[in-house]
Amino acid sequence: MKPPSPGPQVPGDKSLPTPDPAQVQVIRTYGPGRFLIGQREWKEPVLVSATRAVAWNARSADDLSPDLLKDAEQVEVLVVGCGARAAFVSPAMRAAFKAAGVGLEIVDTGAACRIYNVLLAEGRRVAAALIPL
Repeated sequence: MKPPSPGPQVPGDKSLPTPDPAQVQVIRTYGPGRFLIGQREWKEPVLVSATRAVAWNARSADDLSPDLLKDAEQVEVLVVGCGARAAFVSPAMRAAFKAAGVGLEIVDTGAACRIYNVLLAEGRRVAAALIPL
């Protein structure tokens, strides 16, 4: 694993330690209204996994559904970044993900970015559904 490159800094962004971005989709930075995932900047909600990042049509954690992962590689943990604060997810929604074999971690977006990168670096099958700060 290569050390992270410094990359461009935008005020308010947090740089994160990451695996080699040439090999996997890593979250390099996040900040108000934006993410830098691999070499691409996102200014909208995004679903990211080891092999790809795609737009996620969401406004809040209420938009979660196990169908979100239907086209993703097998995932054991979905980390959900809800914006500035973690949000409540109903027991029924948690049960639906559990029935699909996916654990949920619901946190603020900054924590979701950090957790995703750590789990990815550990080789875990992880995805992150992120709503910008």
